[in-house]
Amino acid sequence: MLEAISAYNKSQSPEWQPVCIRLAHEIAVGLPEAEPRIWHRAPVWFLKGNPVVGYWVRKSAVQLLFWSGQSFGEEGLRPEGKFKAADVCFARAEDIDSAALARWLVKARTIQWDYKNIVKRRGALEWLVRPDSA
Repeated sequence: MLEAISAYNKSQSPEWQPVCIRLAHEIAVGLPEAEPRIWHRAPVWFLKGNPVVGYWVRKSAVQLLFWSGQSFGEEGLRPEGKFKAADVCFARAEDIDSAALARWLVKARTIQWDYKNIVKRRGALEWLVRPDSA
């Protein structure tokens, strides 16, 4: 499925391509066991069917979203939506802090809310991997 993500990245404007390419590379390195695919028209990486990280090209930046990011306890990530997601936006590839991103990717593996079954649970989130159990 990396071909689909590569095609997504190449379809972006020259302004956003470098950001998307760098994010895809760093996510692939940081979460080699994750399954990458296009989901809701954007690149998203899944661990055992649970979405953990993805990015979207927005009007003024590329939004990097961690589904369980509010539970990471990390500066630089801001709450997004009504569940446990958090995001950060990048206007240029040079704005990406590789060390912070690597740290967040470790936490994406070790801190997970169960989004895979959220519909079945009628919007209720439960822990899949707790920070203290990883």
